[in-house]
Amino acid sequence: MEIDAAVRASSDARLRTKYDNAVYVVQRAFALYPFGEIAFSFNGGKDSTVLLHLIRAGYYLHKTSCGDEAQINTVQNCPLRTIYFETPCAFPEINSFTYETVSTYGLPLETIRSDFKSGLEGLLKEKSTKAIFIGTRIGDPNAVGQEQFSPSSPGWPPFMRVNPILDWSYRDVWSFLLTCKVKYCSLYDEGYTSIGSIYDTVPNALLSDSSTGNSFRPAYMLSDGRLERAGRAKKTSNKTETNSVASNGMNNAEGEQMISRSASVIVVGDEILFGTVEDKFGAALCKKLHEIGWRVSQVTVVHNEIDSVAEEVEQCKSTDDVVFIFGGLGPLHSDVSLAGVAKAFGVRLAPDEEFEEHLSQLIGNSYIGDRNEMALLPEGITELLHHKMLPLPLIKCKNVIILSATNVDELDMEWNCLLDTQESGLLRTKPFVSKHLSTLLPDVKIAPVVAKLCLEFSDVYIGSHRISRKGPLVVSLIGKPHASWKNWYSVIWALV
Repeated sequence: MEIDAAVRASSDARLRTKYDNAVYVVQRAFALYPFGEIAFSFNGGKDSTVLLHLIRAGYYLHKTSCGDEAQINTVQNCPLRTIYFETPCAFPEINSFTYETVSTYGLPLETIRSDFKSGLEGLLKEKSTKAIFIGTRIGDPNAVGQEQFSPSSPGWPPFMRVNPILDWSYRDVWSFLLTCKVKYCSLYDEGYTSIGSIYDTVPNALLSDSSTGNSFRPAYMLSDGRLERAGRAKKTSNKTETNSVASNGMNNAEGEQMISRSASVIVVGDEILFGTVEDKFGAALCKKLHEIGWRVSQVTVVHNEIDSVAEEVEQCKSTDDVVFIFGGLGPLHSDVSLAGVAKAFGVRLAPDEEFEEHLSQLIGNSYIGDRNEMALLPEGITELLHHKMLPLPLIKCKNVIILSATNVDELDMEWNCLLDTQESGLLRTKPFVSKHLSTLLPDVKIAPVVAKLCLEFSDVYIGSHRISRKGPLVVSLIGKPHASWKNWYSVIWALV
């Protein structure tokens, strides 16, 4: 069979692995369900074109494994029921490619001209359908929560969604199509990288050929698969966020500056708890947050255990504006931070195609195996924070930011990038002012004065510590001076 032979002859180890996994899913579906009760959803796009040929290869291998000697040498196609949802907003090239393809490979086509849900309901009423092959990939809008075998969603007609290419990337798709030398829709040679309707799809500007002016390079020449959907029209949100603050004698501008935002810091590391390594990240990050007017509610060090991370994240994410996590990132058994975050939010870890593309560009194919474990991120809640200075984007899950710094210098760089990235949510507010007084007065003398000041200036943190038992007492005053204060320095002079 030409598809199987082409992939086997390829030197691309990643493609061979992806292919083996995908055709196994196809063979498994043919083993689980009667052939007449399986369908294939084909839309003429690159993903479903890949799936078509994987089904053909899987069908051939299924027949081979079943010992059907009479058909082994003659099976080239898979006469599987094929569903095509034709819409008036589809590109003419998509329609013509679809009908040409089903004719070429002898696919019994059932064209539906209603919406997807109604069409499926009618289809399943007419003919028993237990499973449908679908070309969904992680990163697609409807991919969240799906596995390679996933029952249809509540409210939909019951059937099993079979997703053989769920963990394939944009690069995998084109590697397969070009290796197998199969025909695909001509729009992809005109610069289209992700095809929707005629109303929301244009050629990807990143493929514009400056030498000719108006033409575009083929889709397979897009070097960064993360930008596959750059040719899709994006909807903008009118949602705005506002913060209400008590005026307390302040104008709106000053009030915005006085908003109290809080953060917590979680450091993951048994080596710190064993005393092998000193935690320098917590103190450094506290200082940086302090400088932009944020208060830190707590700094916690937890074990390299998924449950320990999950419990701490669960507590902090609901009480603080932002939660920072250090440590526990990577391919080692002790790198449990992402799994802990996923558990705290009640989601699974799933392959993230965009992050996998970043890793591939950074470290090449040295990680290749069944899948890149470092590209498994909390599903449906992950946002990648990009910056030109970062070798890899930082990972943000709702209000939890996972930092990858391994030393204070790297933390400085990541912090500056976060401040330069609007999506981080780190809004600058009026910075705290710190004053520190040293006195040789005994505690019993200073205590009544400090207690009175705490009552009078409730929005000032007043704390104290001793450098040594017989040394001076250091009194710290930290707060955000504003116009309603009669005199910020009156706090200081009252102690002198």
